[in-house]
Amino acid sequence: MKLEKVAVLGAGAVGAYVLWGLSEKPGIRLGVVAEGERARRLQNGIGINGKVYHPEVWTPEEAHEADLLIVALKYGALPGALDSIRQVVGEHTIVMSLMNGVDSEEIIAAEVGADHLLYSLIKVVSHKEADGFRFDPDTTLGIIYGELAAPFESERVQAVAALFEGTGVHFRATEHIREEMWSKFRLNVCNNLPQAILGAGVGCYRDSVHMKAISDGLRKELMAIAAAKGIDLSIVDKNSGRGSAVPPDARYSTLQDIDAGRHTEIDMFSGALMRMGKELGIPTPYNEYTYHMIKALEEKNDGLFDYSGKDQEPTWAK
Repeated sequence: MKLEKVAVLGAGAVGAYVLWGLSEKPGIRLGVVAEGERARRLQNGIGINGKVYHPEVWTPEEAHEADLLIVALKYGALPGALDSIRQVVGEHTIVMSLMNGVDSEEIIAAEVGADHLLYSLIKVVSHKEADGFRFDPDTTLGIIYGELAAPFESERVQAVAALFEGTGVHFRATEHIREEMWSKFRLNVCNNLPQAILGAGVGCYRDSVHMKAISDGLRKELMAIAAAKGIDLSIVDKNSGRGSAVPPDARYSTLQDIDAGRHTEIDMFSGALMRMGKELGIPTPYNEYTYHMIKALEEKNDGLFDYSGKDQEPTWAK
């Protein structure tokens, strides 16, 4: 098996890392899947680390039967992209979802079939500037992927390794992909969300016992749900290092979204944990509070609480 036609759906911070890494890989065709106005914008190029890249831009029909489809969307964009994913996927297409959270694979599998999914995640600290996306290639942990069950050294696992070999992409295969995904999910829930409410860099967890208490509360709920699902995070904790070094002023994706006035991925974080907690009978008060606070911040960005106009109907404090 050789992966020669690679399609990327989503050219944001995550997709940019893949496009950057594979742009000079010989022997492949690399394209971004897009239509309409978005396709026209992408044809002008994508700024990544100070350089403009020009991957091919394909409609879903043109990307049909790609050997590999990498889904790098924001969670809110996934429902609207399922038809495009279905059009791209052919009989032998491998699908890797590098989206945050732990349920995008299930959503995609319901559309195209579970046999196409090769479970994966990405760890990259990326942000957008005026000239495009920026990240540090050297400190980026990169893509982690693997089969849910043996054989773990499958033909497609080896094919993905061959694709990334010799590129700038950092990658590794694992026999514990489910646990790896939940480990990243834990990082997002516990480190991504509280700082978004506070509006401060990640140094707040080190410098404030109050922020650490909130992070620990979210973590306790997540760990209880993971244990109930039979997910043993100690497996990956034993093998993981210290992770990526980040400066104390780093602002993760949820806070970046709020800063930019965008809606966040809170539904795939605390929203998903609330649903799972309800199904399992596990209380999730920290996640419920966090969910509603971030939803309220989205409403604030949407202008819902702009009371500067005249003739406002009074409200009553009770």
